[in-house]
Amino acid sequence: MFNVVEHPNGGYLHAVLASGALAAGVAAGASQLDVTAITTNYMAAPKPGPVEIRTQVRKIGRSASFVHAEMHQDGVLNCEALATLGFLEDSPKIRYEGSQPFDVAPRSECVRAPMPDAPNLLRVVDVELDPAYSKWWHGETTDWAEVRGWIRLADGDMNWNAWSLHFASDVLPPSVFPIGSSGWVPTLQLTSYVRRKPQSEWLKVRQWSQVIADNVIDERCDIFDDEGLVATASQLAIARF
Repeated sequence: MFNVVEHPNGGYLHAVLASGALAAGVAAGASQLDVTAITTNYMAAPKPGPVEIRTQVRKIGRSASFVHAEMHQDGVLNCEALATLGFLEDSPKIRYEGSQPFDVAPRSECVRAPMPDAPNLLRVVDVELDPAYSKWWHGETTDWAEVRGWIRLADGDMNWNAWSLHFASDVLPPSVFPIGSSGWVPTLQLTSYVRRKPQSEWLKVRQWSQVIADNVIDERCDIFDDEGLVATASQLAIARF
């Protein structure tokens, strides 16, 4: 159900590794109950089905703990991650915030991402795209590599949490689609940071390309709820033009 082009979505694999790392850390005595940061490297695309998560606790600390996690399937290492475990609050005291709020069209004006007949990612998350940043649905290209929109869980539990925000960091369509990229955009590395527990059913997301060189994308992502910034992410991926 979390598939894109017959392979599990990178953000979903990212979140699965985060879950395994957190479980291993808590079992080893970590007092932290949230994965506040995680970096995943993708070596091979697993198939939908059982996988094995192998973990190694690197350090148990008072303010943060660190766990390495690997995902194996049929004897192949598919991806590995280093997770930071920490403490998150519903309303932390913000001293400084450099990420600026951004405008997204009201949901009543947004374009609902189409759902193919085959089970895929759009059966477990609602994606509504700002029409100014989704002209590529109609074959038009723009001069900016950026996608904006709203996302909501649609798998029976509408409540975002600190864990599912890692999945949210890779939900929007790739930011290179508006400038003419097509087909699968495989992720090489994904890093996400969660700063606060989300309070809204719908999240506002902006995803844009920082630089594209030799068909390799440096992509960024900001995620806001109704109160403000909840998570950020960066991604290295390969585009096809």
